[in-house]
Amino acid sequence: MILIVDDDVAVRTSLELLLTGAGFSVLTADSPTDAISIINQRVPQLILLDLNFSIDTSGNEGMELLKDIKKIDEKVPVILITGWASIELAVKGIKLGANDFINKPWNNEYLIQSISTLLDLQSTKVKHTSRSQLDDEFAFHQIIGVDSEMLRILETIAQVAATDASVLILGESGTGKELIAEAIHENSLRRNKPFVKVNLGGVSSSLFESEMFGHVRGAFTDARFDRIGRFEMADKGTIFLDEIGELERGSQVKLLRVLQDRTYEALGSSSGKNVDIRVVCATNKDLFEMVAMDTFREDLLYRINLITIRLPSLRERKGDIPLLVNFFMTNLKEIYNRPGLSVSPVAIKWLQQLDLPGNIRQLKNLVERSILVSKTDELGVEDFKIHLEVSTSKKRKTEFPEVGTLTLEQMEIEMVKKAMNFHQNRISKAAASLGITRNSLYRRLEKYQIPFNETED
Repeated sequence: MILIVDDDVAVRTSLELLLTGAGFSVLTADSPTDAISIINQRVPQLILLDLNFSIDTSGNEGMELLKDIKKIDEKVPVILITGWASIELAVKGIKLGANDFINKPWNNEYLIQSISTLLDLQSTKVKHTSRSQLDDEFAFHQIIGVDSEMLRILETIAQVAATDASVLILGESGTGKELIAEAIHENSLRRNKPFVKVNLGGVSSSLFESEMFGHVRGAFTDARFDRIGRFEMADKGTIFLDEIGELERGSQVKLLRVLQDRTYEALGSSSGKNVDIRVVCATNKDLFEMVAMDTFREDLLYRINLITIRLPSLRERKGDIPLLVNFFMTNLKEIYNRPGLSVSPVAIKWLQQLDLPGNIRQLKNLVERSILVSKTDELGVEDFKIHLEVSTSKKRKTEFPEVGTLTLEQMEIEMVKKAMNFHQNRISKAAASLGITRNSLYRRLEKYQIPFNETED
């Protein structure tokens, strides 16, 4: 049973017709007193709660009712119904225990999807005791590890994958956030639909709308053809927004609007499009700290993190290093046609003692470089050690200016200029040497107004 709490009879009637038509049983209440009376008799499966009532438009009455509901049953899902003018109030409600917020006027399909997602999360209970039991039921073949924290994460994925819950994946660079996103998609009901990856760190604010929403011919100079945006590509499937912490404030507003309403307009078009997507985001940044610093929108954060998955660093799961090395070796044996390749037990133990700040990505690169250079099939400590020493010596030889002589922005400008000069304006090579994408380099060239004549890579 779903309880609708709203003082507006038109809203109650509209919602009741929508939900009963979707197969839900519904009760309605027009006041906090009426709502509490119903909840005390029978706690509903989910509550749709308006924040403002006719006698009080501040939202305080709605907030007090939310507190009272959570005192009766802390676990009952609550979706707040709000307008854009009271989004800040809705975020306050999320902090008090609400699960989601829906804008007026709402999108019927998205509202039903949100309700179904929260009910599915309530009813889905997945509990496995071993990695083998998880692998028997779910497609986790690309995720290597038996660490207890990793098993807990896999159980979380197993629980939420079949729903449409938005997922935020947090973790250091190289911990495998993209693999987790792919696993969520591969184990979802959308597995046969598109999985679209977007690196938001490489999308400049000037290109954001065209990249994400597409554009129509003539929308701007050089727009000679219609272009499909990433959201349209991902329709009916999953969109993976990587490096969401890099998104600029102006673009955050545009992203929030499409995530709120599941509608958007292609650049240069006046007609809106609906989109049915599952949203998975990832970042290595502390978004809560960014919210405190006012560099990331709080309402966007609460829109994308219905479920949060925090990936451990490799130094926190050193017991998985032998499994990872074996996995890499198995693949590289075939790639380099060296079936006799192996790693000595002593070398495995030595690898487990390394700090590896680059996590799984660094370990994989270390193993592959060692294979390429080694003249023997069994890799020992020295085969790995030499690559770490070369890397460390390079870092030691790098000279940095004294503190206070250059700002971070000035240092970035100089590094971009040096990379472009060194690689003779070859964008791909310059970007690779800086450890960023082509789009990210283009964005910096545009931002700092660095002139260049691009040459073929």
